[in-house]
Amino acid sequence: MTSDRLRLLLPVLSLAVLLGAVFYLQPRAMSYFGLNLLFNLAIPVALATVAQMMIIMVNDIDLSIGTFVSFCACVTATFVHDTPLLGYGILSAAVLAYAALGALIQLRGLPAIVVTLGMSFVWGGLAVLILPSPGGASPEWLKTLMNFKTPLVPIAVIAPLVVAFAVHLLIKRSWVGVVLQGVGGNERAMERAGWSVVRLRASAYGLAGLFGVLAGMCLVGLTTAADANIALRYTLLSIAGVILGGGEFVGGRVSPFGAVIGALTLTLAASFLSFLRLSPDWQIGAQGAILILVLAVRLFFVRKEVSA
Repeated sequence: MTSDRLRLLLPVLSLAVLLGAVFYLQPRAMSYFGLNLLFNLAIPVALATVAQMMIIMVNDIDLSIGTFVSFCACVTATFVHDTPLLGYGILSAAVLAYAALGALIQLRGLPAIVVTLGMSFVWGGLAVLILPSPGGASPEWLKTLMNFKTPLVPIAVIAPLVVAFAVHLLIKRSWVGVVLQGVGGNERAMERAGWSVVRLRASAYGLAGLFGVLAGMCLVGLTTAADANIALRYTLLSIAGVILGGGEFVGGRVSPFGAVIGALTLTLAASFLSFLRLSPDWQIGAQGAILILVLAVRLFFVRKEVSA
């Protein structure tokens, strides 16, 4: 088995094992309504994970995606709901700001981890200014879309897989994805080939910003309101989802399907730990333990394949 297939197989197996354990603990979850509850927040988490994947693909890491999604949620619940044109203008400007951030990091040779950490305070501050206390409302069209009833399988399961397929086509089947992965694989070679690495990194960050905006909007559609801290955990969840899905911090190695399945696994892990009646104080640590276990298994098989 190739390492690429193994990268995808492990998150799939992890999701299957967790799903089986949840069904064993709570048989009522084995239904349309049960699946919808289990994966209720899977769509925004998957979109945030894809956003993080775009950054990791160019060998950077984004510590601001959680606060950025919160900011976008606040804009959606206020400006988009009350004055749509202004709201969409703000969200478009936010995507451009993300792209400009990528260009700045490349031009000045700044460490992305420090810059994005600083930006997390900026996005968080703007979110608080827009919505000092929980509130706002979801646009009707968005609420209707997020609560759309699909046959057989709920949209909370179908939509992340559709996102994964679309991003797979973008990253793995188009020239855009090839050159962006090339930046992560060998930046100097891309420069010698005549590509502008500044533009490419800006494009990767711009795509991340776009998916971050979509994550914030979908989150509001599901919760019907917003809060400045509504998506703070998405930063760590998105990083964990990408790595669990077979991504690596170097070499531009990412897997859209793996990242989305990793996001679904982490979403399901929270429900699984709740069914175990584990204290919320211990659940984050338990999620980390699950991630470490899966990564240890992946590392074992990768090393075994290399030695063979």
